[in-house]
Amino acid sequence: MRWYILFAALAVLSAPPVAAQQAVPASQSSAPPSLSQIGLYIYPAKGQSAEQQQADEQACTQWAESQTGLTLSGGKVDTQAAGQQAAQQTAEATQGAAVAGGAKGALVGLAIGSISGNAGEGAAIGAIAGGVAGRRARKRAVEESGQAGAEQAQAQSQQDLNAFKQAAGACLQGRGYTVS
Repeated sequence: MRWYILFAALAVLSAPPVAAQQAVPASQSSAPPSLSQIGLYIYPAKGQSAEQQQADEQACTQWAESQTGLTLSGGKVDTQAAGQQAAQQTAEATQGAAVAGGAKGALVGLAIGSISGNAGEGAAIGAIAGGVAGRRARKRAVEESGQAGAEQAQAQSQQDLNAFKQAAGACLQGRGYTVS
C-alpha cells in the first residue's frame, strides 16, 4: 500500500499544471500616432506653414520607418503575452522538477527510513516532500520568468521608440525644424 501512495503522489506531482485561460479581445486597428503623440516637440524654426509642417512630418515619419525598420502603430506593448511566452518556456524547461524532486526525496527518505527500520515508508514520505518542493520551485521559476519577460518586452519597445524618435527628429532638423 505504501508504494501505491508513492506512485499516486508522483503521478499527481508530475502532471502538467492546469493553465488559466482567458479571452483576449481582438486588437482594434487604430490610426498610427503622430510624432507629437510619441513625444516629439516640433517647432517650425524657418516659418514653415502648418500644411508644410504636416507634410514634412509625414515624409519624415516614412523616412524614419525606412531607416529603422519600425512602423508606428497605435496601442500598447502586450507585456502580458510576452510574460506568458517567457513563463511557458520556463515551464517547459522545468517540466520534470516535481519528478526529480520526488526521486531525490525518495532517496533521502529511503536512507533515513532504513536507519529507523522502515525504508519503504521513509521513501514514500521523502518522495512526497521532495515532489512538493520541486513543484514549488518550478512554480516560482515560472512566475519570475514571466515577470522578466514582460519587463524585457517593455524595455525593448521603449528602445525601439527612442530609435524611431531620433531618426524622425534628425529628418525634421534637416528640414529646418527645431525638435526636442
